[in-house]
Amino acid sequence: MSKLTRMGAWAAVPLLAAMITLFPIAALSQGAPAAPSAPAAGAQPDASAPAAVAPKAAAGPSRSVEIVDNPYGLEALWKGGDIVAKITLGILAFMSMGSWYVIFTKVYEQAKMRRQARAANKSFWNAKSVEEGAAGLKASSPFRFIAESGLEASNKHVGLLGNVSMNDWITMSIQRAIENVQSRLQDGLAFLATVGSTAPFIGLFGTVWGIYHALTAIGIAGQASIDKVAGPVGEALIMTAFGLAVAVPAVLGYNWLIRRNKAAMEEVRGFGADLHAVLLSTPTPTTVQPAPKTVARV
Repeated sequence: MSKLTRMGAWAAVPLLAAMITLFPIAALSQGAPAAPSAPAAGAQPDASAPAAVAPKAAAGPSRSVEIVDNPYGLEALWKGGDIVAKITLGILAFMSMGSWYVIFTKVYEQAKMRRQARAANKSFWNAKSVEEGAAGLKASSPFRFIAESGLEASNKHVGLLGNVSMNDWITMSIQRAIENVQSRLQDGLAFLATVGSTAPFIGLFGTVWGIYHALTAIGIAGQASIDKVAGPVGEALIMTAFGLAVAVPAVLGYNWLIRRNKAAMEEVRGFGADLHAVLLSTPTPTTVQPAPKTVARV
């Protein structure tokens, strides 16, 4: 009996393996769509049935590019903003253009002044006289202006001015000319300082105004979802970024130009000190005073 049982068990093993193998195949065959049956022999194809259209082979890999307008960009900010927001943007744009104009013009003027300083050091001190040295400089040169101011002071030391010592009079004249040159160099720097100190606050004002109108519009619409809040509030925050983008170059440019002006004025003051010494050592024609009239006595 046990021998028959063992023989039945060994016979059941291949049967079980065959069932396990055939079970997923049967399941897949049930899930797959039925294949179309072949037409019977001699059957004519239906003329009314549309002919199967063979797919055309693609000529090459096609790539479609979809252009999506940004609803939260600068264009939306300009179109959606009111008159106050547009005026704020206009003020920031004017400040930015004015700052860059001042920076570029002052850098050009400082470079030109350095070239004029090299020309003055090369030609002026080799001249035979102060008049000849001043005439050899360009008319727009600040060094020629200082030299002519010193010459005019030495030639006009008459009348009431004659009561002032020659040293003090020439010193005051040259110092006035140097201060005039320094004032000319500082033109435009006040604008940079103003832009650097006020642009962030103007941008902050635009942000506050934009957020106020955004929240008002959201409250009226009654929709406070993230897509309704992110756009208007993000556009308002752009104003603060604009303010910082205008202020930072103005502050950096102001400090840089101040340092370059200091180096240029050191050369001007050195030229003025040397000119002062030359003018004092140059003999000047003495003015002949008329003899006092005597009254004849009778």
